[in-house]
Amino acid sequence: MEIRGTTIVGVRRDGKTVIGGDSQATLGDMIFKNDVVKVRKIYDGKIIVGFAGAVSDAFALFRKVEELLNKYSGNLHRTVAEIAKMFQSGEARMKLEAMLLIAGKDAMYLITGDGNVVAPTTNYISIGSGSNFALGAADALYNNTNLSAREIVEKSLGVASEYCIYTNDKFHIEEVE
Repeated sequence: MEIRGTTIVGVRRDGKTVIGGDSQATLGDMIFKNDVVKVRKIYDGKIIVGFAGAVSDAFALFRKVEELLNKYSGNLHRTVAEIAKMFQSGEARMKLEAMLLIAGKDAMYLITGDGNVVAPTTNYISIGSGSNFALGAADALYNNTNLSAREIVEKSLGVASEYCIYTNDKFHIEEVE
């Protein structure tokens, strides 16, 4: 059985970047764990990463990102370009069943388990099983309120937890400025 389920949301506003996620993991149709930390700061607290998907694959991708950030002195743009290059060259050798949201104070990216790197055209993005709910909420809140990035993340995760059975209402949120 596959351990799955999560919602991760990232928002950039007013010089702050925030990524948050719920803390539920499911095993089939059962809540397997309800206190999983899927969002963390890395590179001396300057970069935030949130993951969704198969846990072992997410950690493999996460480790590679962390290794490249250290190699390129925290240059997020170079790191994600190298991740894409790694998959294009065949160095990755496999497709990972995971996605990462990664952000610093100036940029935010989605990295897929098959090496695609996407910079959102908006200042908000979401991944995971509840991402459609969270993204809709983030869009409405970002464009129709003056809420902070953190408040938008919290409220978007709250909406996802109301509708997605794989998302709970215990959130872990990190912020960089």
